[in-house]
Amino acid sequence: MHSGRKRKTATGFTLVELLVVLSILALLLSLAVPRYFSGVQRAKEQALKQQLTTTRKALDEFYADQGQYPDTLQELVDKHYLDKLPWDPITERNDGWVITPPELPLVGGVYTLHSNAEGQATDGSAYADW
Repeated sequence: MHSGRKRKTATGFTLVELLVVLSILALLLSLAVPRYFSGVQRAKEQALKQQLTTTRKALDEFYADQGQYPDTLQELVDKHYLDKLPWDPITERNDGWVITPPELPLVGGVYTLHSNAEGQATDGSAYADW
C-alpha cells in the first residue's frame, strides 16, 4: 500500500562534478594570474617613467627661474615646483632616489635623479639607467 508520500531524492553535486569544475577554475587562474601580475609590473614601470619625467621637468623649471639647481628634492616641494616628493613605485619609497649633482660651474645639489630599484624592467633595461 502506498501512503501517498513521495520519496525525497538527494540533490547536489557529485564529487566528480566538483573536481571537474575545480580543475577548470585552476586552468583559468593559471592563465589569468600571470597576465595580471605582469600588467601590474608594467603599470609600476610606466608610473616610474612618468615620475622621473615630471621631476626632471620641475628641476629644469627651477633652474630656469632660480639660475641654479635645488639643493634637495624637498626644496622643489617647498617652492611649489612639485606637490609632494616623488614616489618610486618600484621600491615603494620616496626617499631612495639616486641624486646626481650638477657639474661645475653649475650650482645646486640636484641635477637629475634615478631610481634606486635593483633589477631590470620588462623591456630589459635597468631601472637605474632610466
